[in-house]
Amino acid sequence: MSARFLHRDSPWLLAVLAALVAVGPLSVDMYTPAMPLMMTALDTDISHMHLTLSSYLAGFALFHLVCGPLADRIGRKPVLLGGGALFAAACLGCSYSTSVEELLLFRFLQGVGACVGPTIGRTIARDMFGPTDAARALSLIAMLMALAPAVAPTLGGVLLLWLPWPFIFLFLALYGAATLLLVTRFLPESLPVKQSLHPVIIARNYALLLRDPTYLTATVGSGCIYAGLMTYISCSSFVYIDMLGVPVQLFGFIFLSSVIGYMLGSALSARLTRSHAAEWTVLFGASLNTGACSVMLLGGYLLPQNIWVLILPMLFYAAGMGLVLPNAMAVALRPFPHIAGTASALLGFVQMTISGSATALVGLFLLDTPMPMLVAMFGATLLALALCVVLFRRRERAHP
Repeated sequence: MSARFLHRDSPWLLAVLAALVAVGPLSVDMYTPAMPLMMTALDTDISHMHLTLSSYLAGFALFHLVCGPLADRIGRKPVLLGGGALFAAACLGCSYSTSVEELLLFRFLQGVGACVGPTIGRTIARDMFGPTDAARALSLIAMLMALAPAVAPTLGGVLLLWLPWPFIFLFLALYGAATLLLVTRFLPESLPVKQSLHPVIIARNYALLLRDPTYLTATVGSGCIYAGLMTYISCSSFVYIDMLGVPVQLFGFIFLSSVIGYMLGSALSARLTRSHAAEWTVLFGASLNTGACSVMLLGGYLLPQNIWVLILPMLFYAAGMGLVLPNAMAVALRPFPHIAGTASALLGFVQMTISGSATALVGLFLLDTPMPMLVAMFGATLLALALCVVLFRRRERAHP
């Protein structure tokens, strides 16, 4: 591996980009086993603990609107370095929080810093691999990134056996520092052409994206699929540990089905890009998502104390996500190489806004049954499926 510059043909480039994109799932998945303990330690309730995820997603969403234009103007690397530094500092703040209000503030700042890695990572993939190969590159990155949600909940649960919950955020701070080193030493600057930071130009770029029906359909559809996952993650520790009695040290293993499914879906996605249009793959994945949520909803009603009616369908839901997300991103970014950072940022903003709203809403209703979680997931994926049908039909009309 080169000491300073990674070419697009280097397999290490995808690994570094995957490490940057993994900042997002690590920040969410690693602390979920600790949420019931944190609720007690900070003397709060379930709805406020859900707000710690919603606060993170709010920061994650809002800063997209800033980091995208910044990356299109000053370059990808400076924005990555600034965001990574803020992320590490906010993780330290979370670890020293003594009230849920302090935690909400630092989780918001953590989300601001964390959004840079996934947003700019996708943008660099679009810069370096072009409009055709970007879908395959994003699928391979997603397959590598799946290691994060595989390890994070298990590692969080194991840490809790010997250490108090703040050490989870200390670990995340160290991870953030490691990404700074990777960016500094190994990532090339990939900005093709500098864009203006004039507010009128930025507003014009966002208006261009918002007027594009394909961009909006792909973005909102994938956002609904992602919201289903965030709803599941935000509720999982309360559902499995408090409602269904799963020991905290085993909680992380529950996510193995999701991780396996996501890796299989991402690997299949990388193969399908050679023979099928991205819109077809998106529709296929959304159909899997809707089917999985239908089975979960029915199983949760008929067998409310059986954890397998939740765990097994999540394998197929995650596989569907592995098909939908990278291809929807590729479809959305395809017409906008000159403002790839802004396009990627708006996509992330929409996804996180939908996800944050969904998790906050479900937190108000989640008391002693998983049904609010299951109903929300089913509704989100059903809407996503309808949008993906529209996306596919638009492709068919354009390329009969």
